[in-house]
Amino acid sequence: MNAQQLIAFLNALTFGDLSALASKLEHARSACSALGHVDIADVIGEAAVALRGGDVKTYRRKLETAVSRLGHVKST
Repeated sequence: MNAQQLIAFLNALTFGDLSALASKLEHARSACSALGHVDIADVIGEAAVALRGGDVKTYRRKLETAVSRLGHVKST
């Protein structure tokens, strides 16, 4: 998965079963790590923690941060 695909993947995470969302977040986190973007993978991990804790506002903010950072990676 490249940065552009990760952006699309993360933007598609809106509704669903919590375990399915958590699984998709883990997949995205692993993909970021594989691309060498550990800092972005950490932000996705923080989003997963927020989701598990029921903090939807932080979850969305962390996803937006990850997407934004991936956008900068894609353009360089």
